[in-house]
Parts: sequence; C-alpha cells; structure tokens
Amino acid sequence: MPSGSEWIIVLVIVLLVFGGSQLPKLAKNLGKAQKEFKDGLAEGMKDDGADDKS
Repeated sequence: MPSGSEWIIVLVIVLLVFGGSQLPKLAKNLGKAQKEFKDGLAEGMKDDGADDKS
C-alpha cells in the first residue's frame, strides 16, 4: 500500500493529467459507479439467499 508521500505524487499526476476542472466530474462518476456496484452486490446476495431457501 502506498505511503503518504506516494499518495501526494499520485494526486499531482492525476491533477496534471485530468486538470482541476475535471476532478469533480471524475469523483462524481466514481461515486456513482461505487454505488451501482454496491447495489449490484446487495441484489446478488439477496438473490443467492432466495435461491438457498428453495
């Protein structure tokens, strides 16, 4: 796992590549993707639970 100074370097590179104006859009899209992933996992677990009871 990267340490503190390595995270700073990664963040600087991301800023250079995407630019400051694109970061909020990128963060918003990552948040949406994470929510959809969690919802999919929860739905899959619910379906597995229903299959086990049959």
